[in-house]
Amino acid sequence: MKKSVRQTKIEQLINQFPIATQEELMSALQQAGIKATQATISRDIREMQIVKQQDASGTLRYMIYKAGNQNEQQHLFRAIGDTVTQLERIQFINIVHTLPSYANMLAAILDDLNLPEVAGTLAGHDTIAIISASEDQAKQIYALFKTHVSQDLLE
Repeated sequence: MKKSVRQTKIEQLINQFPIATQEELMSALQQAGIKATQATISRDIREMQIVKQQDASGTLRYMIYKAGNQNEQQHLFRAIGDTVTQLERIQFINIVHTLPSYANMLAAILDDLNLPEVAGTLAGHDTIAIISASEDQAKQIYALFKTHVSQDLLE
């Protein structure tokens, strides 16, 4: 299991569920088919800058500390390389196919970045439609994805 894939799944899990302990995180990962030791999870928590904070309902849970745009851009580039299987541009829309269950996570990263070339995203189980205001902006997004996509995953 690649570290980046495991960490992407960790982010997905803590964004979806109110996970507050390493044991809960380890259990959620195992249910998702990912085996990791407590030491590995502890290291991931440190590297990913995961902190415990109260959510809107007052529940203490893990959340990712977001200190700046550069970290988010690097996260986007890693996620593209680890999950994108096919890429196609149709006028001002980019269609991105991902490994199963990764489209929403990748679209959320794009949405968080607020890139000027992205007017909006629509995500399903394994497909994202990235809508741009113009064909030129769509070409820029296509080039960004093409630069970071792993040739091993392309169909």
